[in-house]
Amino acid sequence: MNDYDPKSTRDADALEPRVPGTGQTRRQFVATVAVGAVGTAGFPRIMSAAEGIVRDKSGAATGDSEMDLTLSINGREHALKVDPRLTLLDALRDKLNLTGSKKGCDHGQCGACTVLVDGRRINACLTLAVMHAGSAITTIEGLANGEELHPVQAAFLEHDGFQCGYCTPGQICSAVALLKENHARTDDEIREWMSGNICRCGAYTNIVAAIREARDKSKTTR
Repeated sequence: MNDYDPKSTRDADALEPRVPGTGQTRRQFVATVAVGAVGTAGFPRIMSAAEGIVRDKSGAATGDSEMDLTLSINGREHALKVDPRLTLLDALRDKLNLTGSKKGCDHGQCGACTVLVDGRRINACLTLAVMHAGSAITTIEGLANGEELHPVQAAFLEHDGFQCGYCTPGQICSAVALLKENHARTDDEIREWMSGNICRCGAYTNIVAAIREARDKSKTTR
């Protein structure tokens, strides 16, 4: 006979191991660290939002946990209300319908979500949206100048630097930053510094050729 009585069990949080020296469960400790990573400037607002999160019996987050956030994306200001745990990638795709940035692995391993933040390439799936208030964010949608493609975009078209196209937005954003970083001096250097962007179709030869052409054309227009 099974003597287990669910009514006699304590709350799940009470049963969870505590992080030494904190008195917090592992889940509570990770949440605190994640909030702290945002920085001290927005800490009070973010903490008050995080404290508003409550959980139902299934453990799912419920309640009013959103905060006001303004993001500068492709030269435009966007006022949002977001959960402080929302990634930049999910904010772009789900809040702003900027779906050019792709969700591939969602672990920062494939590069499909690469965007530019203050000119630097980052994996949008690994960073919180609230960390980038005040930053200049550029997605694949913001590279072209009206109807005129960015030179890297044009080079990818010229050299068929894609097949299915799923990874292409991240490849192009990464290549734009690569050229600004001056990490495209040789084909080997291009391969090395583009290694964080995976093309499952295997169009690497054409991608390198496209970046090489964009590099050479930028030299002639200086």
